[in-house]
Amino acid sequence: MDAFTIAEPPKKPLQHILTSSQFDRQFLDYLCQLTNTIRRFDKSREGLAYLGSLLSHKRAMLYFTQPSTRTFLSFHSACHILGVTASEIRDAATSSERKGESVEDSLRTFSSYVDLIIMRSPIPGLCDRTAQLLDATPRPVPIINAGSGPDEHPTQALLDIYTLTRSLRTRGGIDGKTICMVGDLKRGRTVRSLARLLANYDDVRIIFSSPPAFRIADDLRADLAAAGVAFEETAEFLPAIAEADAVYMTRIQDEYDVGSESAAEDYSRYHLKAEHLSTLRDDCVIMHPLPRRDELDPAIDQDPRAKYWRQERNGMWVRAAVLTMLFRIDDRIQLPEL
Repeated sequence: MDAFTIAEPPKKPLQHILTSSQFDRQFLDYLCQLTNTIRRFDKSREGLAYLGSLLSHKRAMLYFTQPSTRTFLSFHSACHILGVTASEIRDAATSSERKGESVEDSLRTFSSYVDLIIMRSPIPGLCDRTAQLLDATPRPVPIINAGSGPDEHPTQALLDIYTLTRSLRTRGGIDGKTICMVGDLKRGRTVRSLARLLANYDDVRIIFSSPPAFRIADDLRADLAAAGVAFEETAEFLPAIAEADAVYMTRIQDEYDVGSESAAEDYSRYHLKAEHLSTLRDDCVIMHPLPRRDELDPAIDQDPRAKYWRQERNGMWVRAAVLTMLFRIDDRIQLPEL
């Protein structure tokens, strides 16, 4: 999609956000355009007041029982921008789950009081089960998967696509580009979600650079092959990033360790350091979903190719755009004619 193309809204209304596999190119192009428009409202007090009036009659529950900083705050801020009243559960021990209530009953209880549940949980598949459960009740509410175990993180992938689209806009967008993903690719849910979204673009090539023990999982490998995505897996780092139009760094997901799984690997070979900047293309895009550890040198922050702090802020605007689509008011995000 070029800068002059008007993206058409998806024909099927958005009901839940559970997996990146539910999105197609039309949805992604429309979401990027919608996010750009919402950001323009931020330029004036009147624009922000208008945004804040759109969903002031709605309530959301942020059920975040897995540690989170960026995702929680960006969703909370997105709710605030649109006037949504947000309540939160940050620890299941403070809910009736402490008394033995099932997590499913807790979530159905929340649905009695709110119009949307945004979930981040270490339990794989919980978001999908909750959506199915609530869809079968007299009061279904939308569910947003804000991180589900090592499985999926679809809204992170959406903001990653938006960041790539903006960063590559003078070079024809994402089509035809080489994206290198680095780190713990087996357990990194952001990698799983983003790789699946990249399948919607033409002639994209993905290079997966990781220790052999932490290569992508078989299901993702099969999905990419079925979608006809060109990809390769390598234990090399510097040769891989040298070819890339964008490098997507990730941390070690040692919260999912079985025994001393991560300790057995030397990840220092997969650290992007300031001394490696000369290896990258002059127009390469450097990204990271954050938080970071030693895999991304803070000295790189000042390099113009580093986009991860913009990537982080983009999350707030993309998630605001997603909320307007879930509540079906995205057609009201229109700037007046000048």
